[in-house]
Amino acid sequence: MSARLAGKTALITGGASGIGEATVRLFVAEGASVAIADIQDERGQTLAAELGRHAVYLRTDVARESDVSAAVAATVARFGRLDCLFNNAGYAGVGGAIETVPVAGFDETVGVLLRGVFLGMKHAAPVMKRQGGGSIISTASVAGLHTGFGPHVYSAAKAAVIHLTRSVAMELGESGIRVNCICPGGIATPIFGKSFGLSAEQADGTLTLMKSVLEQMQPIRRAGAPDDIAEAALWLASDAAGFVNGHALVVDGGLGSGRQWSEGQQRRAMLRAALGLVDPTD
Repeated sequence: MSARLAGKTALITGGASGIGEATVRLFVAEGASVAIADIQDERGQTLAAELGRHAVYLRTDVARESDVSAAVAATVARFGRLDCLFNNAGYAGVGGAIETVPVAGFDETVGVLLRGVFLGMKHAAPVMKRQGGGSIISTASVAGLHTGFGPHVYSAAKAAVIHLTRSVAMELGESGIRVNCICPGGIATPIFGKSFGLSAEQADGTLTLMKSVLEQMQPIRRAGAPDDIAEAALWLASDAAGFVNGHALVVDGGLGSGRQWSEGQQRRAMLRAALGLVDPTD
């Protein structure tokens, strides 16, 4: 079986850990050369060294235009082209009740989650136009589709990523550039632990417990894994998705589809009991 990204080059933000790291590893295994853009220097450099000549680490704060512009330029200088940009960098951001959210926290969260995606699209587009095509992928979230799955600002930013994806797809599609996003559900990564104020080391240590909680949240009885999102990104980056544009691909095990069947049955039984009715299955 031939490598699905043979000869292609990708730039992956937030590529040093979690979903980003899983995607970097998969893309390289499928034949791509990958630039790992992140602010986690030690992890990024270690990963690039492990993967060899087909990977390079670029320190990149996605909220800074100069950093994003430089990352795109460095990727092209190193590998000669840019076939895929995966705007993946993110974090939970500021939380709390709406009246407690500080403006500085709002600005910082939107800077990473939305401005970072915008900047990636802005600077990748001219390169891909000159090449005659490319694939831009961004990490959104089920929290951008439904309420109750994330903090207010995070959810709003992810909703904006979804709509920005659709809007830009209409422009860049005419130049042969496909623009799509992925909406993960409950994925077991340290980002969840960090959202509760844990350090990176503490968050890593909670992954087993996190998986046991997440596996009960959707009909597919397991926690989502970074590899699940990496596989979705691989498909969107590959020629197999050549007619897919402006799409928000939900990868959530059914989390956002509605109430689970078993939960609905339990609620039905409780209601019948409260009404003094006999369940016909008894």
